[in-house]
Amino acid sequence: MTPKWLNPAVSSLRAAHDADRMPHALMIHDSPGAGGDWLANWAATLALCTNKAEAPCGRCDGCKRVANQQHPDFTQVIPTEDSKQLRIEQVRELAAELALTSHQGGYKVGLLSPADSLNRFAANALLKTLEEPPPRTLLILVVTQPSRLPATVLSRCQRLRITAPTRVEAVEWLQSARGAGDWSGVLDVLGEAPFLAADADPKAIPALGHETRRTLEEIETGAADPVATAERWSRSEPALRLRCFENWLTDRIRRHIAGPGNSVELQAATHLPRTAPVLNIRGLFELADGVRDLRSSLDVPINRSLALEMLLRRLASQRPSLRN
Repeated sequence: MTPKWLNPAVSSLRAAHDADRMPHALMIHDSPGAGGDWLANWAATLALCTNKAEAPCGRCDGCKRVANQQHPDFTQVIPTEDSKQLRIEQVRELAAELALTSHQGGYKVGLLSPADSLNRFAANALLKTLEEPPPRTLLILVVTQPSRLPATVLSRCQRLRITAPTRVEAVEWLQSARGAGDWSGVLDVLGEAPFLAADADPKAIPALGHETRRTLEEIETGAADPVATAERWSRSEPALRLRCFENWLTDRIRRHIAGPGNSVELQAATHLPRTAPVLNIRGLFELADGVRDLRSSLDVPINRSLALEMLLRRLASQRPSLRN
């Protein structure tokens, strides 16, 4: 079932396919977990379906082979296990594959995800294929941070933007796909990322999120020890706790600036609006950046406990106070 929030993108691609005007290079700008990879695979199936009148029909040999990742005209490029980057060797192999004649006489499709993990040399190698694409090829790039790609690559792709769904849309889709559960609680931890939530435990994740948020509030008020908390978190789901920490900070920012009449004050002030206990807004954003950086570095040999302790101490040092 097509997720409701992806219907506009699906309709756009289907119209292009029906008019035989599919782009040579399609960049799907995804909000993390919002369905960029799903849409990319759907577009590949659309192009490789042998029943054009009903594409993608889901019944033909082309659709089934794409679903099983066995289609000879479909090449996926993802980071290898020992790397976070897409490398030049992978791009060169993709280019060589796309240059070959199609096995079924139709499209050749290449998918790179996440394409914003292309290193500089790989991006330059990809540019050659983008500048002189072989006929009947579709190159799909899934990105969350397109600014990390060279402008020369961006300018040669047709961009399709996917925004995160509303909470109602995400919960409805998760209930349909996975059944009943506390999916809103899962999304509280993971953010508005239903495709990430679909692989989560709808009981364990909300419980972890509730405990994490309660501890953050206690640290903020001085009721919990940052050192002991950091030690415990470093041994128990640090990635999920950091994601919850980031979402908690983001929620505080949104909640404090959402009230009417706050925009003018924010433009001229370094603090969040009065009427509630507030944190220094600059410090709040810097803390969120620190949490995000640590979450992206967890697979690097670092002292997780110490890194977490530093973040939690920064939170404790910026305890909110009521302004007169």
